Amino acid sequence: MRILIAGGGTGGHVIPALAIARELKAQYGTEILFVGTDRGIENRLVPQAGFQLKLIKVGALKNVSVATRLRTLADLPLAILHARKIIRSFGPQVVVGVGGYASGPAMAAAILGRIPTLAFESNYVPGFANRIVGRRVSAAAVHFKETERYFRNARVVGVPLRQEFFNIAPRPADAHPTLLVFGGSQGAHAINQAVTAAITEVQRRVPNLHVIHQPGERDYNDVQAAYTRAGTSAEVSAFIENMPQAFAQADLLICRAGASTVAEITAAGKPAIFIPFPRAADDHQLRNAEAVAASGAASVIPEAELTPQRLAQAIVELFTDRERLRQMSEKARALSHPNATKEVAEMIAELAGD
Repeated sequence: MRILIAGGGTGGHVIPALAIARELKAQYGTEILFVGTDRGIENRLVPQAGFQLKLIKVGALKNVSVATRLRTLADLPLAILHARKIIRSFGPQVVVGVGGYASGPAMAAAILGRIPTLAFESNYVPGFANRIVGRRVSAAAVHFKETERYFRNARVVGVPLRQEFFNIAPRPADAHPTLLVFGGSQGAHAINQAVTAAITEVQRRVPNLHVIHQPGERDYNDVQAAYTRAGTSAEVSAFIENMPQAFAQADLLICRAGASTVAEITAAGKPAIFIPFPRAADDHQLRNAEAVAASGAASVIPEAELTPQRLAQAIVELFTDRERLRQMSEKARALSHPNATKEVAEMIAELAGD
C-alpha cells in the first residue's frame, strides 16, 4: 500500500500525521510519502522520523495581508500542478490531508485525479484547506462530533497521540497540590505574565503549592525570578522534554487550546484552565476549549479577559475543591479516544481497498 500524507506547518498538524504514518507502516507495511512546504516544522520532524518528504511552494491565505493573499492565489495553480506531478510519480492509493499549507493543493490534485482522499481534522472548526475540500473528499476523520457537518463520510475518531498520555494514573488524594503551566514549545507571554503576577495570592490560599512551568526561552529568566521572589516551589524549564511525565505530576493545567493539547488533556484525564490563543485562525482554539468546557472538564478564560485576579480566583476555586477536580478529571477522560491512531489507519486502508 502506498499513501501520501500532505500538510504540516505546526506540530498540531505534523505530530498526528507521523502517528498515523507509523501505524500504517507497522500494521500494513505501507510506503509513505509526505508533502509539505519549506517553512513548516515537517522539515525537521518528518526526516527525523525516517519518512521521505517532498516540498511544494504555497503561501498563506488566512490572517495575512491582501498582497500576500493575492500572491498565494496566483501561485496556487502551480502548487496544484506540482502536487499532481508528485502524486503521479509516487502513485498513492490514498492521499491524506492533515491541514496546513501543503494540504490544500495536494488534496485538490488528488480529487482532480480521482484518487481516494481522507481529510484529518483535529480542530472543532476545520482549517481553511479542509473547509475548501471538505465536501469533495472521499472520507474524513474528525475529533469533534460537531465537525462532521463540514465533510462527506466523516467519522469521529479523535486525535492520534502517544500511548503514554493514556497510561497516566489519577493523582493520589493526599498529594501536594501541583500546577502545570505551558503555552506550547515557544511559551505564551500572556500566560506567563498572568501566572507569575497571580502566584503570590494563589500561594497564600493554597499552601504547599508546587508549580511546573514551561515559559519558553524568551520568558525563562523573568519567570524563574518571579517564583524565586515569591518563594514558590517551582520547576521552570524553557522546554519540557517529557510532557506525559509532567502531566502525571499535575492536578491542574493552565495552557492554550490547540487540538493536540486538548486531546492530550482528555487522554490524561486532567482538569484544565484554557486560555486560548486569540489570533488562531477562525478562533479555533476558543471553540476547542468551549467544547471541552461544555462537558464540565475544563474552564475557559479568553485572553482579552485574563487578569491576575481572575486567574488566581479560578486556580484557588479548583484547588480548594478536590471533589470538583476529581469530577473534572473523570469528565475529561470520558472525552478521550484511545484508539484514534488505529481507527484512522483502518479508514485509510478501507479507502485503499487493502
